[in-house]
Amino acid sequence: MAQTIRPATGSLFATDGKPHPLQDTLLAVTLVLGLLAFVTAMFHHLHLISSWAGLVGILTGGYGQFISRTTAERFGLIVGLGLSAVGFFLGMAHGGLFGGVIT
Repeated sequence: MAQTIRPATGSLFATDGKPHPLQDTLLAVTLVLGLLAFVTAMFHHLHLISSWAGLVGILTGGYGQFISRTTAERFGLIVGLGLSAVGFFLGMAHGGLFGGVIT
């Protein structure tokens, strides 16, 4: 029997078969910033990095959710948003966005 060969989707997260470069970029940025915010939030003296990375990660993840087209993109964005939010909140608890910089 002849089998149909499906073409490659062009992206790991584009399950609809169309490329989504902007959405994939926002997903990658959100995941990287979320991971950075989460890891640096574990250290009290790195609160500036964790709070700012978390805030920017929340904003990019929110915009990515707004324009995402596939479930796989949304799943990655939710993971990145969660990491960003935890990093942001712990960074705020340790000193905030401007803690020690503005007197």
